[in-house]
Amino acid sequence: MTTAPATSPAKSPLGFNAGLTISMQCKDMPKSRAWYRDVLGFTPLYELPDIGWCELATECVNVNVGLSQVETPKVGGPVPTFGVHDIEAARAKLEAKKVRFDGETQTIPGLVKLATFFDPDGNALMLFQELHGG
Repeated sequence: MTTAPATSPAKSPLGFNAGLTISMQCKDMPKSRAWYRDVLGFTPLYELPDIGWCELATECVNVNVGLSQVETPKVGGPVPTFGVHDIEAARAKLEAKKVRFDGETQTIPGLVKLATFFDPDGNALMLFQELHGG
């Protein structure tokens, strides 16, 4: 969960440009776009209704969430995990908006706190808060 310092980025022979779009499937694009905007605070960037696609910017530099509208969303796979300064406060804000969590916040002493939650289509997302010194 630790972020590498900006002065030592990983190097790839593919020439990645430091951009990342996390693609999530959804059944109802307007509903899902509104949820990511209103619940998580992501900023809509654009929408292509003809192909059932939109993107929203996160607070993470060059990390976007893309929503792909499909008839039957397939959930599973990688879980986008977003760092927060105060996981209890972030969780309370999401719970106030009726976001469903997968159990209690887990703590790995001296390392991290983790809380898994779900979007309207059942896609799992996670919050993490780094812990230092126990």
